[in-house]
Amino acid sequence: MPVEYLKKATLTSKSDSSEVNEIVKNILTDIEEGGDKAALEYAAKFDKYEGNVELTKEDIEAACALIPQRLKDDIDFAQGNVRRFAEIQKATLSDCEYEIQPGLIAGQKIIPVDTAGCYVPGGRYSHIASAIMTVTTAKVAGCKQIVACSPPRPGVGINPAIIYAAHISGADKILAMGGVQGVAAMAFGLFGLSKASIIVGPGNQFVAEAKRILYGRVGIDMIAGPTDSLVLADKTADPMVVAVDLVSQAEHGYNSPVWLVTDNRPLAEKVMELVPGLIDDLPEINRENATAAWRDYAEVILCADREEMAATSDKYAPEHLTVQADDIDWWQDRLTCYGSLFLGEETTVSFGDKASGTNHVLPTSGAANYTGGLSVHKYMKVVTWQKATREGSKAIAEATARISRLEGMEGHARAADIRLHKYFPDEDFNLTLED
Repeated sequence: MPVEYLKKATLTSKSDSSEVNEIVKNILTDIEEGGDKAALEYAAKFDKYEGNVELTKEDIEAACALIPQRLKDDIDFAQGNVRRFAEIQKATLSDCEYEIQPGLIAGQKIIPVDTAGCYVPGGRYSHIASAIMTVTTAKVAGCKQIVACSPPRPGVGINPAIIYAAHISGADKILAMGGVQGVAAMAFGLFGLSKASIIVGPGNQFVAEAKRILYGRVGIDMIAGPTDSLVLADKTADPMVVAVDLVSQAEHGYNSPVWLVTDNRPLAEKVMELVPGLIDDLPEINRENATAAWRDYAEVILCADREEMAATSDKYAPEHLTVQADDIDWWQDRLTCYGSLFLGEETTVSFGDKASGTNHVLPTSGAANYTGGLSVHKYMKVVTWQKATREGSKAIAEATARISRLEGMEGHARAADIRLHKYFPDEDFNLTLED
């Protein structure tokens, strides 16, 4: 039987971005042509901030001094978890070599990119955790220069907690500039910075579009849309915990989808009953986002059994996937499409967003079908090499010559021929596919 929608989204988060694209293209062109001066003009227009663009050592020290010790301890705790997990991830990649054929050795080498540009949102919400997630992983990867860029608030500057988080995570430079102009400054190497090899981090639609346009000239982590979350819950789940988890993710933005997939109608109905009251109890700024997200984008889906629940989840390929159901091991083995998985009531997306160690920069809008999120690996290039003895190159050269001629690539064939004739002048070779 088909799944039943107890609540169906009336809107989707996919929209026409042609207007945004045109605006961003024009800003990027102006800044590339006008350099530092143009970037500062856009910063004055959009950021409305006239302090130092690049924070000095004194600026950083002054900001750090404003942070209460308890908050410092919490940031240190979260950063330590992210760093340890990144170190474990890094250990899964290593240099290696293997003798493919006698006398032919091939290998891989892991090389970190030179310069990482880390964008840290600081508009409606100050994303302290994003500074930790992006900068720490770049530091563990071994990038030579790490730039953290965050929008300053008018007359105030970057949130001091973001500065502290970026600083202790390993940022070499901290740039007080937001939006497209901040991304451009890192990509084009303005204000004395090295040009970014990769730009990472979440941001609004203008930041996301700037990264999309610049991709190819620089690397990016991903093209992110509105954050999304899905909860898989069966009859063993606590409706209040499920409802709170959905609301916690709906507060991200007015167009942030949240989905509940279950095989238990009473649970679904109870969650739908609880959510509006939980939203009403939020502070106003959070309530506005969560109200719109739940009203327009949320879905509650009733399935026949857990296999149908898992198949539905994989179809949605959510950024965040929570399982509050019996037999956690079955779900962990069965589920295949998600950015990050949270197994059991004892963990929640909020933990991953802030402090547990896994990265919160994750694929949205179904991109979990083909990619994972930001990790230490995103900052590292896996390159290959090979070397051979003359005897070891013999069979490779013969096969290369024949395959190349079949393809019509005579130049390739001759690059193989010359080595065979030089290394083995007394031998005759059949370097075509003819018998």
